Amino acid sequence: MHFTGKVPHAALLNLLSLSSAHVYLTYPFVLSWSMLEAMACECLVIGSATAPVQEVIEHGRNGLLVDFFSSEELAGTVVRALETPAAMAPLRAAARETVVRRYDLRSVCLPQQLALVDAVAAGRMPEHRAAVPG
Repeated sequence: MHFTGKVPHAALLNLLSLSSAHVYLTYPFVLSWSMLEAMACECLVIGSATAPVQEVIEHGRNGLLVDFFSSEELAGTVVRALETPAAMAPLRAAARETVVRRYDLRSVCLPQQLALVDAVAAGRMPEHRAAVPG
């Protein structure tokens, strides 16, 4: 377990790429970019089963979720993940695929942001786009 403090972004990406797991616990608030970065690096995310995390991670498909208040469940999940790295490989790959499909800057986020700016500039309501599943 490493608590790195502040590191340059490139070093963070290298660290996430080498990590066996990234524990991401957040109380219902705003999802941090760091969780998406971890997923994009195919790092196994073990996250809290809270609203912002559940918007992105589906337990057992692209990551693992635990009760925010259960340290026993968190510890057991981390141990199982570290003991069975081959079983976690599909989750890691699915995590990256989720981020690329739903949050890629060039193909998803930037076009949506530009469409929003264009709609507002033209005095139109922006088109509602359903969230991309999974």
